[in-house]
Amino acid sequence: MAATPAIAALERAGVAHTVRSYHHDRRSTDYGAEAVDAMAEHGVEAEQIFKTLVVDLGGTLAVAVVPVPEKLSLKAAAKALGASKAEMADAGKVTRATGYVLGGVSPVGQKTMLPTVIDETALMWDVVLCSAGKRGLEIELSPDDLVSVTNAVVADILA
Repeated sequence: MAATPAIAALERAGVAHTVRSYHHDRRSTDYGAEAVDAMAEHGVEAEQIFKTLVVDLGGTLAVAVVPVPEKLSLKAAAKALGASKAEMADAGKVTRATGYVLGGVSPVGQKTMLPTVIDETALMWDVVLCSAGKRGLEIELSPDDLVSVTNAVVADILA
């Protein structure tokens, strides 16, 4: 399998990880739910799978990483990233900045490394999963490694 930029970045950094793939239904637009359903077959809890959301901090893009079943507090994310406010970023800007398509945006290996905040619940798990940079592909790694490789801050950013 050809490495995505996310997988290649983890390999370059020497970060231990496991790549997990599943069938992505092209008709699906609820990418997080699709990942949760697929990974449940492997005993992975929904709260262990994290989605990558890109926010606009008034002209600067940033990443917020939260458990799939949860909602992001834009206000909390802005505060954690040192901004006064945040809104969800335009899809076109997300793709241009990260190099990934929606539903496959990884917090790792982005075209332009964006400031990142990871919800503190990630630290409750031995391993977490997030997008590997392609729909139908997840990477499993320790939350500490995810924080380190993304140079993220950790905060309570759930609504």
